[in-house]
Amino acid sequence: MRSLPLVRVPLAARFALCALGAAALVGCQSLQSSDSFLGVITPYKVEVVQGNVVTKEQAEFVKPGMSRAQVRDVLGSPLVTDPFHGDRWDYVFTIRRQGAEPQLRRVVVRFDGEALKGIDTGGELPSERDFVASIDTFKTARNAPALELTEAQIKSLPQPAAPAASEAEPVGPVRDYPPLEPRP
Repeated sequence: MRSLPLVRVPLAARFALCALGAAALVGCQSLQSSDSFLGVITPYKVEVVQGNVVTKEQAEFVKPGMSRAQVRDVLGSPLVTDPFHGDRWDYVFTIRRQGAEPQLRRVVVRFDGEALKGIDTGGELPSERDFVASIDTFKTARNAPALELTEAQIKSLPQPAAPAASEAEPVGPVRDYPPLEPRP
């Protein structure tokens, strides 16, 4: 059996390899602790959305005396229904989106039997427009065109064709199908 020849690596090369390995390990550790690599590359972070968004408009629509079904139609199903507090629904909403501030909101709805007793928003709720603006990560201005036609545009539209005169529908069976049961 032949043995492999022993290769002698100079001391300076060994030292250089060890230093290179240590630098690589330190670089890997620094990648884990920061949000970006060299301030340019940012890793993808999963967007986490939990619960129901309850906006100012929805909260204003809910009035005392509404039934549980009506409240559920307006606000959606609650995130938490406590079996020990059957007259309380908790709407918790959290969102973590890359490029936007994380948000946490809690809305508590209380019932007296089947009727709504009150709603506690825990502070000021955003309007739908404000909420969309707060999670919008596109920093460019969006100037959407108006979705209404002017009078001149309406007049310039082609007139719809007159509906064709429909033929009178036949009375009675059009086609004689065989009976499902034998005739007497």
